[in-house]
Amino acid sequence: MKIVIIGAGKISSAIIKHATAENHEVTVVDNNAKVIEEIVETYDCMGLVGNGLLNDTLIQAGANKADVVIAATRSDEANMLACLLAKSLGAKSTIARIRNYEYSKQIFHLKETLGITMTINPELESAREIARIMNFPNAIKVESFGSGNVDLVEFFVPENSPLCGQKLLELNKKNQLNVLVCAVERDNNIFIPNGQFEIEAKDKISITCQRTESRRFMEKLGFLESRIKRVMIIGGGGITVYLALELLNNNFDVKIIEANKEKCLELSELLPKATIICGDGSDQRVLSEEGMESSDAIICLTGNDEENIIISLYANKKKVKKIVTKINKVSFGELMEQVEMASIVYPKEITASQIVSYIRATNNTRGSQIKKIYKMVNDKVEILEFDVSENAKVLNKALKDLKLKPNVLIAGITRNGEYILPTGSTIIEKSDSVIVATTNAILNDLDNILA
Repeated sequence: MKIVIIGAGKISSAIIKHATAENHEVTVVDNNAKVIEEIVETYDCMGLVGNGLLNDTLIQAGANKADVVIAATRSDEANMLACLLAKSLGAKSTIARIRNYEYSKQIFHLKETLGITMTINPELESAREIARIMNFPNAIKVESFGSGNVDLVEFFVPENSPLCGQKLLELNKKNQLNVLVCAVERDNNIFIPNGQFEIEAKDKISITCQRTESRRFMEKLGFLESRIKRVMIIGGGGITVYLALELLNNNFDVKIIEANKEKCLELSELLPKATIICGDGSDQRVLSEEGMESSDAIICLTGNDEENIIISLYANKKKVKKIVTKINKVSFGELMEQVEMASIVYPKEITASQIVSYIRATNNTRGSQIKKIYKMVNDKVEILEFDVSENAKVLNKALKDLKLKPNVLIAGITRNGEYILPTGSTIIEKSDSVIVATTNAILNDLDNILA
């Protein structure tokens, strides 16, 4: 596919990384010559220095013949205008990054009026991920599939857990559960496990299950000792607004610490039910005075990765029950891995996964299309959700009769909104959604799981 990306920031870099790895023809447009030079040297793509809001520049970049044009500059208005121009020139589809809270409230009208195919909002998606984590404080990550009816929950297995020593084929029967372990990370090795796999302490495991079952699973195995009520957020940026609104609507107590006085005033107007503190969230004295140690969760959302990590490590030292850290540079995430109960959120990677899902679905017009892609463990594992097409090779066949590629696992099936735990006798039907876990590269179609 031919992809044109306007704006060469952090989000664009993540998209470029994934798109070029999947051998798409990518052209990047930005006013900054140095940034373009760095991207072209790093990735197998074309670069063009210029204004992405000019027809001549867009034509030179090939937007008029592009399959997808992605506008991801820092300006929402520029992104919307770039998409409008690209569409008028002949681009098949356009994607705009739109972050502003006010714009997000009328996003459907904007898409229809401007002919935008898809919008992306890294701040909103990051907030949603954090909000899911707040409901499962012992989880590292929580992602939803099956239109919100299926949870993917990732967590460390603690010492002395009743899980330790259990084979996966015994897990549900022994504990009267209905879950499936779809991925395990152990000593930097990744496993797509079979029924004989035995769980050990310190494993990082991912399960799929019905939404209602995930809470029962965590409670039954002693992971939900207490609920989170008091949340302290450090930093008052875009993610904070979306997240605070979500938490307040679910009766959390929210306190926000932000250094910028003008931003504090804006937050006070947008979030009248939250406590807004104007202060330096990296100052230990401020954190102590504002009750960090009595908070159930600390969420670090400043614009500085290093600051977020330092605050998180300090919160861990003070034994805060749950810590969530926003990080832009994936390499910095390793610094937080020593904190077992910490959750890391990568906004640009969340956005890149959304774009990759759309690109793969667009590239596969006849088969079972991808609804969602979730990347784990530094992109070593993908969890994909497919809509089963009427001509799929896996249709109307029992799973035991399918010869799957190595390191592929059918992790769940949703049918009419209900989760089906896959067994050998399960038959895939038309209009099912099938969730697949794999370490294999680039599955574009459900039939790609077959050997």
